[in-house]
This record gives sequence, C-alpha cells and structure tokens, in this order.
Amino acid sequence: MSQDAIQLGRTGPKNVFPIGLGCMALSSSYTQTDDETGLRVLDRALERGVTLLDTGDFYGMGHNEMLIGRAIRGRDRARFQLSVKFGGQRDPSGAWVGFDTSPAAVKTSCAYSLQRLGVDYIDIYRPGRLDPRVPIEDTVGAIKDLIQAGYVRHVGLSEVGVETIRRAHAVHPVADLQIEYAVATRGPEASIFPALRELGVSATLYGVLSRGLLSGSKPTDATDYRKHLPRFTGEAGAQNAQVVERFAAFARDRGMSPAQLAYAWVLAKEPGFLPLAGARTVAQLDDTLGALDHPLSASDVAALEELVPKGAIAGDRYPTQHMAMLDSER
Repeated sequence: MSQDAIQLGRTGPKNVFPIGLGCMALSSSYTQTDDETGLRVLDRALERGVTLLDTGDFYGMGHNEMLIGRAIRGRDRARFQLSVKFGGQRDPSGAWVGFDTSPAAVKTSCAYSLQRLGVDYIDIYRPGRLDPRVPIEDTVGAIKDLIQAGYVRHVGLSEVGVETIRRAHAVHPVADLQIEYAVATRGPEASIFPALRELGVSATLYGVLSRGLLSGSKPTDATDYRKHLPRFTGEAGAQNAQVVERFAAFARDRGMSPAQLAYAWVLAKEPGFLPLAGARTVAQLDDTLGALDHPLSASDVAALEELVPKGAIAGDRYPTQHMAMLDSER
C-alpha cells in the first residue's frame, strides 16, 4: 500500500496520511448510528495509519467531538491531526437556526471544542460556511488570536470562493480549504484549485462518493436527507443511475470497488490534496483505504473521464436554497 505522507499546503500540518476520516456520518447522517460502531471506525482508522480526523462542533450538537475524544484518549497527540469546523447554530430540537462566526463566537466555540475533544489544541480550525454578516477578516483574525495563544495551529476555510480565500489569506496564511470534489463534482477545477496552488493552500475534499451516489447507495428511510437532494430524485436521479452503472463497470474491469475507483481518481487528479473517507462502518473504511492499493494511471484517468465527463451527473449537489448560500458557488 502506498502510504506516502503529505503536507497540507506550504504552512499546514506535515506527515498527514493521504486519506483522512470525515467523521460526520458517525453522529448524524443518512441512517441511525451508535457509539460502539463509531468507536470501532475511529479505532480502525487510527490503527490503519489515518492521521487527520475531520469534525464539526455542530455534528450531533457536540456528540461527534465527544465520540472522537473517547477514541483518542490516551493516544500520542503528535500522531494525529484534528480538523474542526464551527459556526453552525442549532436549537435543542436539532433544527438549524443560523450561523455565527463573529470573533466572540469563534473563541467560545473553540473553548467548548477543546473541552469535548479533551485536547489542548486543534490542528486546523475553520468556519463551516461563510457568515454573510461577518467580514472574513474578523473571523480569521479571531482564529489568529487563538493560534497566538496556542489553542489552534492552523487556519482553515470551508466552501468559500477565490475572493474570500484571498482576503482570509491576507490576514493569516490559510493552510487548507475544505470543499466538495469528485468525478461527479468538478467545479473547483475552474478557478478555486488554481488559486489554492498559487497561494500554497491545500484542500481536504469531501463528497468523493457524492453522498454514496457513485457507490450505488440509495436513500433509505425517512431520516435520510438524500431524499431531498437533486441528484437522487426525479429525472436527474434516473439519468444518474445509468452513469453510475457505467462507473461501476469500469471499476469491476480493474478489480476495484466503485468507492476505490472514486478515491483513486481524486488521488490521481490532485495528489497534494486530502480526500476524506466518510465511512460509517469498518468495512466501508477498509474498502475506501483499498484505493491506495489501486493507483490509476494517466490513461485510466483519461478513460474514466471520457466515460464520465464533466456534467455527466445531473442535478446540483444540494437543494437550490442551500446552493445559494455557498460562497464557493458564486
């Protein structure tokens, strides 16, 4: 297995395993989860050498951070990195009630995250979305204060566009942008990735399976929010099912699972960036990490992109109202 460690950008964490673990699905996702399963996934990831664990303080309203805290308790802190998103506001029912990345909220959120995780510092701290009421300079300035105080190591961003990245980077070097990227979601290639390379900023890439679409997963019960996503419903859903069949056949021809193909493509396209595995089970995690055993050649990449070209997957990645909130889509 190829396990060459990477660095996130010019200034970010070093010795990062080439696939990270996105932990959202261990607390709130498509189906119900339980702590013991989540702990098994976290333990397996760390045992396999995964170093970066990505979470958000609003995942399960703090539950995800506490779960990670249990998994990392007693482990060598220097051997893993914690990437934490903040800003999402929820009421006791779990409903989303807004976003807040004001300086006071940044520092308060960090204090509670440190407590829930049981650590002295967070490696990468980032607003989960751009707060339209707060200049990004103010938000990053507050993270800079936390860095100077030793509570945070690096500034991160999430789902923002080039102008916002440049403005943030002028306040303090940004180590990493978190953004969705996959065979099915190639928008960042146009302007965002070139800007990141120019500035020396890395990216952690989520949605590599397009919420399970590329692996053939389908919405399950009424709690599965994918029932509301354009790519899984209506005419777009029917069209995408045909594309997914071609994608799966391509994987089979090369002795790979669809998940392995999806991750191998990202690793081949952007070898300096970090795809996140959103595994809910140990089996899913092991399957994803198997992508490291199946690197794609340049001819494989070209053949896959001929089979699944840009725009082949129909529908936006989020509902219209959510797309309108994404600075990265402007």
